[in-house]
Amino acid sequence: MPNPARRRREPQSRRPRKSLANPFSGVLGAVKRDVDRRLEAVLASRIEAARGFGPELSTMLEALASLSRRGGKRLRPALVVAGCRAVTPRYDAELALSAGVALELIQSYFLIHDDWMDGDLVRRGGPSVHAALNQRFDDAHKAEASAILAGDYAAALGLDVLAQASLPKAVSAKIFASFARLQLDAVLGQHLDLFATAPDPEAAYALKTGSYTVHGPLEIGAQLAGGKPATLKALAKFARPLGIAFQLRDDLLGAFGDPQKTGKPLGNDLREGKRTLLLLETLSRSKPRERASIERVLGNPRARELDLRRALAVVESSGARARVEERIHELAHEARRALAKGVSADGVELLTGAVEILTERPY
Repeated sequence: MPNPARRRREPQSRRPRKSLANPFSGVLGAVKRDVDRRLEAVLASRIEAARGFGPELSTMLEALASLSRRGGKRLRPALVVAGCRAVTPRYDAELALSAGVALELIQSYFLIHDDWMDGDLVRRGGPSVHAALNQRFDDAHKAEASAILAGDYAAALGLDVLAQASLPKAVSAKIFASFARLQLDAVLGQHLDLFATAPDPEAAYALKTGSYTVHGPLEIGAQLAGGKPATLKALAKFARPLGIAFQLRDDLLGAFGDPQKTGKPLGNDLREGKRTLLLLETLSRSKPRERASIERVLGNPRARELDLRRALAVVESSGARARVEERIHELAHEARRALAKGVSADGVELLTGAVEILTERPY
């Protein structure tokens, strides 16, 4: 008889689960537990290895680890699994989870740099990495430089995690190309966002958010499972509108979300002066006196809560919020229609559930 002690523990993301109203919810919960455990092991080993180089280095890695552990639904790893299952139910769960861990580290990299660029002091209900390091180091410049390096380290560590996985030789080059492309697209999108120069905000959203949140994870998952070109094409058509809708929902949460749930201050995007589609719709629909209320808080990190609430009332009364909600529903419908061909029945069910979770997050 085989020794039970030597039996490999099956990932929770592969275990049968009771049926749920939204099947993607079950995958999301199981994947989160599996990825959290693996991510913790990767980060803990790196922190331990760094201790011999002095406290400053371990402090930087601990700040990275704190952000990576804190919050986060692990949507991207769950979408890797969904991408696998869009091809076949018989996929290598260990490889999918390794790819998921790599993507979570890329997410940390983007969040660290994004928070520094935007001057955000809070992320996921705790201090952003540059804010945390400012509390630990006496030199503000070195603290912020350390945060940038923490982001760089996270990106390199994500690549290392993927490289350590035993990827099938037939698709290894394609997976690494997808992993690089999602980062390149996100950087381009971030630059467009930084200068607010994109003629089409949705195109910028597809690059900045959709690339590494939806399209990249699904593509990598499908590649891991040996997906054919028809499946990859269908997933790309599905991912683009869903990625844009996800960012539009994020814009609404950034404006109207409960700070206790979002981990961000009320009206945070207005304080930062972000040229979101929600803002552009508001400015085009509001009257001059109403626009003055917006301009009073736009890009003003010290804006009073009363002024922010007045500005948000203009966003509401102008019809901009309703229009963005309507656009989210249009994009969600477009995403669902893309699943008609090339995707397994199991994948259609999972990804239909993913549309609901990514576009209908509560305030």
